Amino acid sequence: MMHQPKTYCNNEYDELKKVILCEPQYMTTRQVIHDSSQQFNDVKGHVNLALKQHRKFVDALNRHGIEPIMLPYHKEFPEQVFTRDIGFTLGQTLFVAEMAHDVRKGEENILKFWLKDEEISYYNLIGDKIEGGDVIIDRDTIYIGISNRTNQAAIDHIQSLLGQYDVKAIPFKQKYLHLDCVFNILSPKVAIIYPEALTKEDIQLFSSRYELIEVSYEEQHALATNVLSIGNRKVFSLPMNKDVNNQMCNKGFEVIEVDISEIVKSGGSFRCSTLPLLRA
Repeated sequence: MMHQPKTYCNNEYDELKKVILCEPQYMTTRQVIHDSSQQFNDVKGHVNLALKQHRKFVDALNRHGIEPIMLPYHKEFPEQVFTRDIGFTLGQTLFVAEMAHDVRKGEENILKFWLKDEEISYYNLIGDKIEGGDVIIDRDTIYIGISNRTNQAAIDHIQSLLGQYDVKAIPFKQKYLHLDCVFNILSPKVAIIYPEALTKEDIQLFSSRYELIEVSYEEQHALATNVLSIGNRKVFSLPMNKDVNNQMCNKGFEVIEVDISEIVKSGGSFRCSTLPLLRA
């Protein structure tokens, strides 16, 4: 009997077995990513509702046979719920980012403590400015967004480390924070995209490789591209993103609707809130 590796991912859509999350216990009431005019007033109510929604999401992952690994939360890290950004799993290696943004510096150490306890080896991307929300993997291709959180030097370093992969730098409009806020891959043949944020060249590239589900301006504000594929054509998505959900259903996906809208108000959705450790 073959020994199953502790870590393995080579795309965004194989069956998800283990995933790293963190409860939004200390989520801050910062401005909504896309609309600086929106402010939160009820801090406690926001956090309590976010916690309730996050637990329902974790319950749903459990029901689908996925093991959720919960990192401990700390008051000094108000954005810990967005575990995707602290690293990414590629092949049997978990690459741990060095967080560039002041509010997130140090989050990666919590992940490293857990990895050491579990005796899981990792590669430390020290000195690189990169976050996992900008890294989207599809077999031998790695798309990496150029953003305020990820720079070209980090992309060049990853290409030098991973010569067997085709690493493609994808620039996009900076206000959208991470590549997975405007592009995501659902299956070997289908991807989801917000064209307004991307260059014509990259839209052509993606349309030559995938059938594209286009997200409207309205649903992009609810981070409609930021879904989580868990394998077997099953996808977590927000109930409010009706058009995207219908398009996914029409292409044969089973859409699992869970309301995490309170977490979305702090700038991330399903993909942002999950760091896949093992897909099989």
